[in-house]
Amino acid sequence: MERGERILTESAGNVDLEKTKWDIENGFKKLQQKIEYLFLQKGIALFLVAVLLGRALILSHLTPFALPFFTAVYILRREKAPLVLFGLLIGSMTLSMEKAAFTFALCSLFLIFYQMIKKLVKHPLKVLPYFVFFITIFTKCIFTYIQNGQILTSYDGLMAGVEAGLSFVLVFIFMQSIPYLTAYNKKKVLKTEEVICLIIMLASVMTGTIGWTFYDLSIEHILSRYLVILFAFTAGATVGSTVGVVTGLIFSLASISSLFQMSLLAFSGLLGGLLKEGKRVGTAIGLLVATLLIGMYGEANASLIETMYESLAAAFLLLITPISFTEKLARHIPGTPEYAQDQQRYARKIRDITVRRVEQFSSVFHALSNSFSEPEKWSDSEDEQQEFDLFLSNVTEKTCQTCFKKDQCWGNRFDKTYELMNDVMHDMDENTGTIQPAINRELEKHCNKAKKVREAIHQELTVHQVNVHLKKQVQESRRLVAEQLLGVSEVMGDFAKEIKKEQENHHHQEEMMLDALQEFGIDVDQIEIYSLEAGNIDLDITIPNYKGMDECEKIIAPLLSDILNETIIVQSEEYADTSLGTCYITLRSAKAFVVETGVAHAAKGGGFLSGDSYSTMELGPGKFAIAISDGMGNGERAHHESSETLKLMQKILQSGIEEKVAIKSVNSVLSLRTTDEIFSTLDLAMIDLQNAQVKFLKIGSTPSFIKRDTKVIKVEAGNLPMGILQEFDVDVVSEQLRAGDLLIMMSDGIFEGPKHVENYELWMKRKLREMETSDPQAIADLIMEEVIRTRSGVIADDMTIAVVKIIHNTPKWAAIPMHNRKMKISS
Repeated sequence: MERGERILTESAGNVDLEKTKWDIENGFKKLQQKIEYLFLQKGIALFLVAVLLGRALILSHLTPFALPFFTAVYILRREKAPLVLFGLLIGSMTLSMEKAAFTFALCSLFLIFYQMIKKLVKHPLKVLPYFVFFITIFTKCIFTYIQNGQILTSYDGLMAGVEAGLSFVLVFIFMQSIPYLTAYNKKKVLKTEEVICLIIMLASVMTGTIGWTFYDLSIEHILSRYLVILFAFTAGATVGSTVGVVTGLIFSLASISSLFQMSLLAFSGLLGGLLKEGKRVGTAIGLLVATLLIGMYGEANASLIETMYESLAAAFLLLITPISFTEKLARHIPGTPEYAQDQQRYARKIRDITVRRVEQFSSVFHALSNSFSEPEKWSDSEDEQQEFDLFLSNVTEKTCQTCFKKDQCWGNRFDKTYELMNDVMHDMDENTGTIQPAINRELEKHCNKAKKVREAIHQELTVHQVNVHLKKQVQESRRLVAEQLLGVSEVMGDFAKEIKKEQENHHHQEEMMLDALQEFGIDVDQIEIYSLEAGNIDLDITIPNYKGMDECEKIIAPLLSDILNETIIVQSEEYADTSLGTCYITLRSAKAFVVETGVAHAAKGGGFLSGDSYSTMELGPGKFAIAISDGMGNGERAHHESSETLKLMQKILQSGIEEKVAIKSVNSVLSLRTTDEIFSTLDLAMIDLQNAQVKFLKIGSTPSFIKRDTKVIKVEAGNLPMGILQEFDVDVVSEQLRAGDLLIMMSDGIFEGPKHVENYELWMKRKLREMETSDPQAIADLIMEEVIRTRSGVIADDMTIAVVKIIHNTPKWAAIPMHNRKMKISS
């Protein structure tokens, strides 16, 4: 009991501890969001940047930052412009009142002339940098003249031009960078140019700290090194060294004494980025090592110690930087793992949305299919009873309404009259308009207007039969739509499942293949594996210095065949750079079996148009189909029916719809397309080239035969031709083929063509057994020639025969053994 209470107490304590941790983390996130909101949305960050840029100097006395910054803020976030102007003036006052007056004059002239230029220029943003350039050089010359009290020298003009040129460039830089100081939770990927612009702005801001010290440590050195190692830790050595060079260059322009810092910052960014795998501590160690190495060459002992203290302060700032901040910054910079994860997350989100939409469409089509195939809500007997009552009311309206015996027949003798009318109608329906003598005599005895009743029943029966036929067509149309919608629903469902499949990670197998090929002496740049599924291997190889001597087919494919324990062939070669010889090779699994086909075809009487049509088609990877269709009769109409049947069948099968649904759909289309009695047979064989299994779908067609050595196997099914029955079940016959087997399919013109033959099946089996050749085309020609000879050279009917030979796919090149390099396909 005590133990149970102790367990419950400890469990409750763990729950409280987890809740406390969650509350602390949640509170920290909320505090961070509030700080970001205040600094970004409320303009505090803009104000602080404006203060520092207001006192930033270039070449000890040039201030090119104030006007470009104010211009960019005025264009992008006009409501923050007064706050920024106030910050620029405060920063300028820390230098001198003359600098403050100069800054105020620049911003005032910009506001005055910008309102004028907006009315004169259609696109003022395009001329904005030039506008800033002329305002800067004009104001600088006026202030220099006022301060010196004499005509401007060439040096003064040069300095004014330098300051105006820097302002011209800084407008572009600040226009790119300011959005990151004003947007709260902004989601954007930084380009390389944008990263450099952001770094230039941050380095320019830090030049405003020149001269600030803390316990004899330079604030500008601490902040610049912190900025460099922050980007080195976030984005790696490339970005880190770039930030170091740009920051050092800006500081060198601000103060010539800072030229030494460029080497230190660049080396710190490079070394810190290389050691980023050691987390923040590794990057900090890179900064300290770079400081020590560079400082030993350029600093005295006392200065070296101060420089080390400054680097230690920068490293401390990096260590206390929240990891969430560095992760958020890394997500905006291409090339970082965080950016890649963001892209993968986005791609996964798009994929999931696509899957949901496809599944929704699939469910919609399935629901529509159910609604079309839903059975009637009333029974057939009730439906027939209602139809007969309506039929009888129409007959009595034309005959009994004006009869003087109406009350006697339908009042006193209702049951007898009703039964007699029912017998007359059904008898006339079954005997196509006539009735039996016994029923006729009974009608004559019972009714005074028997002849008129018979005529009325015959007339209404004709209308009723037309209505029944139309109703059946409507029902068939509903069934056709239901089957098509169900087929589309299944295809879309399968497509959604394919999208859901994550791309498998095959890095280990790729490295094994790369090592094996390079060990064999083959220069390969890259191997990308897309699938290692047995029978469906799919991979690409990039080969440099490709000579085009079939090296891939003769060497690489045989090597991979031994490694993967499966025959691999070259599917395609694509030359990317003819000068360097780079080539992209696509390799796929070889099919276990291949087929050879032979077809013989002849029209009745030696004409040009035959009622028979045939087609061979590829249905996706590893599937081969051959079909023969025989239209009813001969000539153009029969040819059109059979060819249209095959075209429609091919398109439906290639869309991915199941074979049975495809055949039923074609049958429904043929039965609804015309009221004429034009029918078609279909003989379809679908062969799986991986296991040599064949499926036969025979609709009103003649038997097929499989010849295996001296044995001949008959394949048949008992389905009626397409278009006769509105609804029927498709019988599928499956057979297992072997290498060397011959599959013979034919139309009735061949099977029933021999003259003076009582048993067509035995005759065909004997002829096939006597064939000494195994060439498909030769067998097709010989069988057709034999049938025509039995009729003394007369082609009595349309004839089509197709022969398919199943052959083991023997690769052109044998596998090259790689000893212990074989890998498991399932790995």
